[in-house]
Amino acid sequence: MKKIFFFITLLATFFFADNAFAYTVEKGDTMTKIAQDNGLTLQQLAKANPQVKNLDLIYIGQQINTVIKNSPKPKKEQNKSNKISISKDKKFSISENEIDLLARIVRAEAQTEPFEGKVAVAAVVLNRVESPLFPDTIREVIYQPRQFQPVSNGQINKPADKESIKAVHAALTDMRSIAKDSLFFYNPRIATSRWLDSRTTAVVIGQHVFKY
Repeated sequence: MKKIFFFITLLATFFFADNAFAYTVEKGDTMTKIAQDNGLTLQQLAKANPQVKNLDLIYIGQQINTVIKNSPKPKKEQNKSNKISISKDKKFSISENEIDLLARIVRAEAQTEPFEGKVAVAAVVLNRVESPLFPDTIREVIYQPRQFQPVSNGQINKPADKESIKAVHAALTDMRSIAKDSLFFYNPRIATSRWLDSRTTAVVIGQHVFKY
């Protein structure tokens, strides 16, 4: 019986330790984050890693399989969309799902901020979509690694409140100019990284400083 158990364990070790198919867990990682970073659903990642019995309990250095064989990529979410002008010379389609996602990041980042501050946070995301320095869609901007802390800590998954949704719609109007083309924002009182200190300040709203 011990020999059979040893053989199964050895086989599993070889299967999951292949560097070409595995990701090594780092500090701050969660199964949800690893799934998002690799374009997978949490269910797909869990199915590919039956050795992880508790999805909320992974440890630094653990090997997580991130390749799903013979499995199609998740279908892109489709929903009604409207052409909304976000600049003088550019229009793009924004779906209801994207509005919801944008409102969720606004709630997570600016729940205690004034309404204008919420609008400005949404505007920063829209400004990034237009900027050549960042990805081209709202989803890709928000889920770009190491950009928004609520993506890492799971706050992004909580429902948006009414004021955050209202702020997103306001940011899709001329009120978007409240952020003055800024691409970054932070709260200098609690920020652990100070690299934004050296960038030009666009505007200060509530506790957030918005930067070019």
